[in-house]
Amino acid sequence: MQTHFTAAQLAEPKIAESNAIIRKCVHCGFCTATCPTYVLLGDELDSPRGRIYLIKGMLERDEPVTADVVKHLDRCLSCLSCMTTCPSGVNYMHLIDDARVHVEQNFTRPPIDRALRFMIAVIMPEPQRFRIAAGLARFARPLAGLFRNVSALAPLGAMLALAPSRLPRAEPDARPGLHPATGERRLRVGLLAGCVQSVLMPQINAATVRLLNRLGADVVIPPGLGCCGALTHHMGRERDALWRAGASTEIWLAEHAAEPLDAIVANASGCGTMLKTYDHLLRHDPALREGAGIVSGLSCDISELLLKLGYRGKAPRRLRVAYQSACSLQHGQKVTREPIALLEAAGFEVTTVPEAHLCCGSAGTYNLLQPEIAQRLRERKVANIASTAPDVIASGNIGCITQIAAGTSIPVMHTVELLDWAAGGPMPEALKRDRVRGG
Repeated sequence: MQTHFTAAQLAEPKIAESNAIIRKCVHCGFCTATCPTYVLLGDELDSPRGRIYLIKGMLERDEPVTADVVKHLDRCLSCLSCMTTCPSGVNYMHLIDDARVHVEQNFTRPPIDRALRFMIAVIMPEPQRFRIAAGLARFARPLAGLFRNVSALAPLGAMLALAPSRLPRAEPDARPGLHPATGERRLRVGLLAGCVQSVLMPQINAATVRLLNRLGADVVIPPGLGCCGALTHHMGRERDALWRAGASTEIWLAEHAAEPLDAIVANASGCGTMLKTYDHLLRHDPALREGAGIVSGLSCDISELLLKLGYRGKAPRRLRVAYQSACSLQHGQKVTREPIALLEAAGFEVTTVPEAHLCCGSAGTYNLLQPEIAQRLRERKVANIASTAPDVIASGNIGCITQIAAGTSIPVMHTVELLDWAAGGPMPEALKRDRVRGG
């Protein structure tokens, strides 16, 4: 794609990087077939190719950002399905992320939208604040339908609708500190416990720790480790994201210096994608870029490590599992075969979900900020999953789990919960609830 940036504009590193990405696009249109918003809406401007045109114009003209451009950029899920499809190697992920930063710095959103985004950014990455907010939200859940009928307040309605009816207790196996290997130690790994996940589903971290301990891994959950920065990064809040990524990098480097880590494990694939791109995110920070490269190099998804360690299990029950491949895992990290291989190694029957490349609509905070499109995507995803007649649904990302669970009665859980159960751990919480409902 031809660009017309001036020499002065190209002297700005971010503009130069965006220019290089844009010029790789040959506007072939392959991306439109796999873009969820284009498939749903049929608008060229809601496709990756259309958004690249919008970003190009927005950056080239260096004029005030318009509400129409923001509308189409906001509708992007950052699912990265287009990057899996693109034959030209266009790094749309970095382009849309930088475009979001430009929007946040140069566009004034309506007051209610600003307030909602501020609330999400200051509450969700902080577990204690999020726990309090989630606890209070359940009392306001009856108002969710009312808010969703008012366009400007629809995101607030979505937040209330997704609020849990109760919060689980903290899991001893997932507390910060060292969790020693069972038997002979084979390796030492760090675990990113996550911000939202540690509050809503701490059993995921507990299952992860037990699995790794059984396979001979000392697991370290560093005290004081906070949000990885992914949540605010994808909202275009650059300063906050860089601060969180920098703080996370320093903590991991200190842990690695105290005693070398063999891996840094993420079991929320959105967080894992973020860790793996710290080297890019902090590339302009002379104090942290080398360390960020070390952290990114050590980072892996839990499924990658479990397969390398030779996981085997014996499923207590022969269950038909629909594996929902999270976008951040299959498109962001290109991890596709490992979770399926692990579930099969545990003795489960794994089904192939139609349109597996299309997003479920969670996409970080997308289901809060774009609830109408997110709901349509969830309905499509749930229908595709239901067509395989599964007993349970497994996914590697808490966002997908909460999003899909809100639209189906089929039990939904993290892949590691099933793997832990098959290796001698407790029955997954979602299966327990399903057994109670079924009598």
